[in-house]
Amino acid sequence: MGVILIPLYILIAVAVLYLLIFKILGLRIIGSNEVAVVEKWWSRKGSLKDSIIALHGEAGYAPDLLRGGMHFKSALMYKIHKYPLITVPQGQIAYLFARDGLPLAPTQTLGEVVAQANNFQDVRGFLQNGGQRGPQRGILREGTYAINLAQFIVITPSDIKAIGNSRSERAEIASMQQTLLERDAFRPVVIMANASDTSDIVGIVTVHDGMPLEQGEIIAPSVGEGHSSFQDPERFLELGGRRGKQLQVLTDGTYYINRLFATVEFRPKTVVPIGFVGVVVSFFGKEGVDTTGEDYKHGELVEAGCKGVLEKPLMPGKYAFNTDAGRVVLVPTTNIILKWNKSEVGDHKYDENLTEVDIITKDAFEPSLPLSVVMHIDYKQAPWVIQRFGDINMLVNQSLDPLVSAYFKDVAQTKTLIELIQERSAIRERAVTEMRNKFQKYNLQLEEVLIGTPRSSHADVQIENILTQLRERQIAEEKKITYQKQQSAAESEKSLREAQAVAEQQNFLTKSKIQIEIEGNNGAAMASRAEQEANQIIALAKANASKVRLEGEAEASKESNVGLAKAQAIDAQVRAYGGAEYRVIQEVADKLTDAIKNSKVDIVPKTVVNMGGNDGQPSGGSNGGGSNTVMDTLLKFLTLDKLGVSLQHISEPSTTAQAIQSAVEAAKTGQTPSAEQPVPAADGGQPNQPVQPAPQETAKPTAQEKKQSFIPKEKI
Repeated sequence: MGVILIPLYILIAVAVLYLLIFKILGLRIIGSNEVAVVEKWWSRKGSLKDSIIALHGEAGYAPDLLRGGMHFKSALMYKIHKYPLITVPQGQIAYLFARDGLPLAPTQTLGEVVAQANNFQDVRGFLQNGGQRGPQRGILREGTYAINLAQFIVITPSDIKAIGNSRSERAEIASMQQTLLERDAFRPVVIMANASDTSDIVGIVTVHDGMPLEQGEIIAPSVGEGHSSFQDPERFLELGGRRGKQLQVLTDGTYYINRLFATVEFRPKTVVPIGFVGVVVSFFGKEGVDTTGEDYKHGELVEAGCKGVLEKPLMPGKYAFNTDAGRVVLVPTTNIILKWNKSEVGDHKYDENLTEVDIITKDAFEPSLPLSVVMHIDYKQAPWVIQRFGDINMLVNQSLDPLVSAYFKDVAQTKTLIELIQERSAIRERAVTEMRNKFQKYNLQLEEVLIGTPRSSHADVQIENILTQLRERQIAEEKKITYQKQQSAAESEKSLREAQAVAEQQNFLTKSKIQIEIEGNNGAAMASRAEQEANQIIALAKANASKVRLEGEAEASKESNVGLAKAQAIDAQVRAYGGAEYRVIQEVADKLTDAIKNSKVDIVPKTVVNMGGNDGQPSGGSNGGGSNTVMDTLLKFLTLDKLGVSLQHISEPSTTAQAIQSAVEAAKTGQTPSAEQPVPAADGGQPNQPVQPAPQETAKPTAQEKKQSFIPKEKI
């Protein structure tokens, strides 16, 4: 290919045309996303003296911008500074620095916001309506803006957009940019609870512009919500807002705050948990009126909005409390356990500095006494406690510890070690009663006092020896009770075993009981029959007895008659014999004769010596004869002597048949005649003297003796 050669004249023509159009005529083409600042080289109106923006056609930067399109600005008079529109991304803030305008007042740090400036896009409106040079209170939020960079320097996180600034000016703007980066000022203030944080946060605002705080104040008062939470600086200042720490805080939300006007510090919200109240100590407010009364000399309680301890505490909850404007002291309303024990600490940790109470007992032991005190603070009294002691730690360490220690030291001096251990319950009850009044003086409610076991140092074993003895005694007592329980259990087991055995044999027991009832019924029937038979026998016996009695009475009557007859016959015989002794001799002889006859013993001698007789027959026959042998007489006397009959004691016959009949009659009537009763004489004469009882006879000889006495020693 060959090179196309352009004629020289054509090139010259193009160059002339270019100079004519772009240099002399000043054709300028501005894109739709661009703007241009016009800088005028010269003007018949002269140049600017103390400003850089030529509002009246002077030489300098024109306030108006060239927007998209074709513009003719002769290069011989104007210089065009073309640049893209200023775009602020979403979620960012851009700051502005005005190069021209009124100077700032001594109390100002930022230039006022001019509403006529249309977000700094109308330089003429800004300057003509009191716009001030320097950093501005207003900010650019997300969006696209046509900013005259000759008037306003736009500061973004990554760039400083400006036209025609000097090196020193650029260095100053760079320093301001660094400050804004440190404050994270290019992003809005976002307050929310972080996912990793269980507590919410609040924003503590410090305003850097406006009138200073009044003398003696450390917190600027709230001016209401008219300033949209510090997002409208002009409105804030109009409402009387002052620079410094603000009482008002920022809660959850997003806030586009000029961080050159106000900085924000994040603090966690104040949480008053359940079981606590928050006593507020306010650092801000007016002088309040004491609500405790004149009798209370330990400080003041004030109402809300005043400096001091507020009389009304915060109840359980979450509060956006400005911790720079006050302090919230948490006071537990649940029971507080304080342990005087260096090895244990309560949940509230108010007793971290407490140790056992060193005591001296009455018997000179020096143990350490662990204690626990349970107390309660009424939520209404919580401000009184804080106002008086500052906080609970100071209350415990400076007041309760000396109070409790001194009390138990005094008690220990009146008790021996054993008494201190054994009477612990009584000591505890007394301590609760007496110390409750002392706690009430501090606006506290004592619930309970717990006393531990006295402890000794490691080198002292005497206390441990005493405690060992007490333990051994208790073990012995427990063993006794255990043995008693075991004995009772054994007896119960025995009863159980017996019950089980009875249950196992219940069938047989039931059968046996039924059999017993059957046998009982049979026995009752037999007894009834026996009783009937006995009654029958008794009736028969009574009948027989009556029969026998009647027969006996008849027989007795008969025998009495027979006896009476015999008695009369005997009486007649006695008279016939001539005396009673002869009748006796006759009876004896008859009995002896019968005995000899029945015994079959040879009593008659073979040889009889007869002393003489009438007819040679033995005497003693029925015929008797008148003559008796000497042998007969001798035998009779021997017989009478053996029978113990003395002829001298036989009196005259005195008993007659009538006396015997009287005795028989007396026997029939059941009356026994007295021994002294006189017996009537048989002949009808005077009664005889009472019959004297015969003397007791001697022992009668036996039949063998009688037999031997009648057997002759030898036969003659």
